[in-house]
Amino acid sequence: MKVEVDTAALADAVAWTTRVIDARPSNPILGGVKLEAADGTLRLAAFNYEISARHHIEAGVDEAGVALTQGKLLADITKSLSAEKTYLATDGSTLTIASGKSHFTLQLMPETEYPDLPVVPAKLGQVDAPTFVQAVAQASVAVSREENRPVLTAVRMQFQGDKVIMTSTDRFRLARATFTWTPADPEVDAMTLVRGSLLRDVARSLDEHQNVVLDFDPETASLMGFENAGRVSTSQLIDSEFPAVDRLFADDYPIQAVIDRQSLIAAIKRVALVADRNAPVRMAFSGQELTLSAGAVDEAQAVETLDIDMDGEDITVAFNPSYLIEGLSAISEPFVRMKMTTAVKPVEFNGQQEADSDESTDYRYLLVPMRFTN
Repeated sequence: MKVEVDTAALADAVAWTTRVIDARPSNPILGGVKLEAADGTLRLAAFNYEISARHHIEAGVDEAGVALTQGKLLADITKSLSAEKTYLATDGSTLTIASGKSHFTLQLMPETEYPDLPVVPAKLGQVDAPTFVQAVAQASVAVSREENRPVLTAVRMQFQGDKVIMTSTDRFRLARATFTWTPADPEVDAMTLVRGSLLRDVARSLDEHQNVVLDFDPETASLMGFENAGRVSTSQLIDSEFPAVDRLFADDYPIQAVIDRQSLIAAIKRVALVADRNAPVRMAFSGQELTLSAGAVDEAQAVETLDIDMDGEDITVAFNPSYLIEGLSAISEPFVRMKMTTAVKPVEFNGQQEADSDESTDYRYLLVPMRFTN
């Protein structure tokens, strides 16, 4: 193999591809990144048996060929190069990297021992990248960190015609984002469980000027692909039963309050300064005022009052302040509507554009109140 490539493009492609390589691979061969040069293109690939990453860049190919070398080391080298062009060449068991006055020699790994990458499923549909990024940010709020319950670390993706519904729950809260997309089959009706960490990783690395193509075969339902700006990722799906969460949404909420979102977040952060770890922030709704409080009588205390627009009876609820802030921060609209039934049942949070407009149900956040003592 002998190729000439743009240094910046190479560094970007290597960094993106090798991000799926584990810090300590279960098999040393999985620490490699595969380079394949042919027909004016340098293709890169990495795989860890669960996630694969594939990228390609333009290259001047003098000699076609395939090479497998240490991925993380190659990433460190390419991001340090300063010359405009970089030259890659293999000779026997080594790969040389020359750029300006820099010259590196890396040992090659046995390419024949590298596992075959999974076949990317057929296209299921596509959506513009900003919409996808926002939906992932909202839907992954409630992804659990409990690795011993894999299903709670997933985001459930439901594809129903031109709608995609993404849901996560960690048992204490539930986050749901809905968006419109363009399906390959207008009658599509499918569901997947994708690791929340992978979705966040995919969203972080998107070119927001390009659409995101989702690949999935409902017949096999074991693999999902994500394509954007020439980059392709695949992920093994979680095979489990997602909790029956739809019943948690109430048919009717007799108590509702509309609050300026930023003012509410800022007030929660201030009041929570005196709360011990895992201690709740109390929210007392009375008339057209919301009083937030935290702390104990014989310790530090904080109280703050906000003006609100409220319908329904007075009520006091209490929440984990971190869960409260994370859910509110995922809302994109300037106002939040809190919808309540009782002090112990889940409270729904929705965004709305104006103080007197209807709420949006594109993002729904449910949070279970904490028990508290006055």
